[in-house]
Amino acid sequence: MTELTPELLLHGYSVGIFPMAESRTDPEIFWVDPRLRGIMPLNGFHMSRSLARAMRKTTFQVRIDTAFADVVDACADRSETWINSEITALYHALHRSGHAHSLEIWDDNALVGGVYGVTLGRAFFGESMFSRRTNASKMALAALVDRLREAGFILFDTQFLTDHLASLGAVEITRRLYHKRLAEATKGQANFSSVPVRPLYEVMQRMTQTS
Repeated sequence: MTELTPELLLHGYSVGIFPMAESRTDPEIFWVDPRLRGIMPLNGFHMSRSLARAMRKTTFQVRIDTAFADVVDACADRSETWINSEITALYHALHRSGHAHSLEIWDDNALVGGVYGVTLGRAFFGESMFSRRTNASKMALAALVDRLREAGFILFDTQFLTDHLASLGAVEITRRLYHKRLAEATKGQANFSSVPVRPLYEVMQRMTQTS
């Protein structure tokens, strides 16, 4: 495989592929182009009653881009991961250039959940998320969907469909349909940082009113 650069990585996303490694210690990186692609419809997030109740009462806070490196490290801190050192360095470079972002859930000064991904045009490519408290990753995803909708994004790519994502409203679409939606999304522009950070109870209210 040609040596990856941040520019080549962005080009890969623009044509519908993304990089992975077999493990944290494997230096080899390969491109992935799934036959079925996971996406989160931005008007289809499933806000369960229990999650809504938890978001209404929680003292957790949402922040964006205050601990990008820590979010990536937390996502890689598991027994099996596709995030090796080269991939980590590439996402740090994309973050510095404004093409990668983190949405974090904090409990006072403790980072308890979060998600990070890449932005290109009006597409957000979700890479990974983690949770250290009950519902923290669900709250992160809800806040992310709300932010993407308000900021003008039209595609939230989750790469694969897991049971966890499916329970929150994610679906699978064919490669052909994904490429069509990707082409539409990369034509325009959206700004991840252009909207205010909202408390989780407000995110819950906004999403239940529009769902």
